[in-house]
Amino acid sequence: MCGRYSLNASADQLAEHFGVSAPAEWQPRLNAAPSQSLPVLRAEGAFALMTWGYLPSWAKTRLINARAETLSAKPTFRAAFQSRRCLVPADAFYEWQRLPNGKKQPLRFTLHDGALFAFGGLWLQEANAPPAFVIITTAANSLIAPIHERMALILPPEHYTAWLDAATPRAVLQDLLRAYPAELMRYQPADPAVLRHFD
Repeated sequence: MCGRYSLNASADQLAEHFGVSAPAEWQPRLNAAPSQSLPVLRAEGAFALMTWGYLPSWAKTRLINARAETLSAKPTFRAAFQSRRCLVPADAFYEWQRLPNGKKQPLRFTLHDGALFAFGGLWLQEANAPPAFVIITTAANSLIAPIHERMALILPPEHYTAWLDAATPRAVLQDLLRAYPAELMRYQPADPAVLRHFD
C-alpha cells in the first residue's frame, strides 16, 4: 500500500536525476497525497502533472494503487500496463506503525543514501476527464513487512528506459515487478504533523 509519499525535490533536481525538464510550476512537498496534481514521467520523455488516483465511471472512490500480481489480468489496468506506463518520482514514502498505546506512528522510508527514486506507475484516462496515475505495489521486502505486507514498486535508474519503452517485452516487464532490496533502504519516524498538512 502506498497512500502518501514525499517529493521534496526542486524542478532542477528532478531534471538532473531524470534527464528531462520538470514542470516549471512544480513546488517540492513532503506530503504528496491522493487527488493532488503531481509530476510523472511518460514515454514521450517529458514530465506531466497528473492527478494521483484514477476514478473510473464504475468506482465510488479513487484507485491509487495497482497490484503488480494482477496487472495483466485486471481489465482496469491491463491496457495501461501494456502501453501507458510511467515513472513517479519520489524521495520517500510513508507507512504507519501501530504503537502499544493504540496510536499510529508514521514512518518515512527512503533509499539508504536518501537519493531520488521512481515508483513504477500507470497512467489512465476516462472519457472527458484529465489523465490520472496509480502507483504499482508489490509484496513487501523484509524491512517493510513487519509494518505492512505491501510496498510501492521502486524501479532502479537502470530500468527506467525499459519501463517506459512501449516495445519492452511483457516477460521483461514482469521481471521488474519485484520488491526493492531491503538492504538498500532505511526508515525513521516521521513527524505526524507533516502528514496532517496538505500542500
